[in-house]
Amino acid sequence: MSRQVSRDTAPEIAVRRLLHAAGMRYRVNVPVPGMRRRTIDIVFSRAKVAVFLDGCFWHGCPQHATRPKSNAEWWRTKLDRNMARDLETTEHLRSLGWTVLRFWEHADPASVAEEVRATVNRKNSP
Repeated sequence: MSRQVSRDTAPEIAVRRLLHAAGMRYRVNVPVPGMRRRTIDIVFSRAKVAVFLDGCFWHGCPQHATRPKSNAEWWRTKLDRNMARDLETTEHLRSLGWTVLRFWEHADPASVAEEVRATVNRKNSP
């Protein structure tokens, strides 16, 4: 598992390129305030918008997630813990006044970028 890519994945890069082309500036892989060892994929600090692009396998996508047959109990526990951690992170950020956007890796990058852009613009407008 240590060889699994956890940042700068293809879906993240595709969305970031579209956002940057639209003139949006952001930070990447920013630590979650008040939570150790957790990062936000794309951050718009001023608007307090956190964007996560979750992998289908690791985060339990209802459409594409699979459960390994080998060592099934260990994997079920591991993946359930990942989903619980995602929920905890989302709730923590919302309690701090952040808007949290979560997307699956299979989502269309253009649609994701448009939703992020609209949300950030709405939060930045007076």
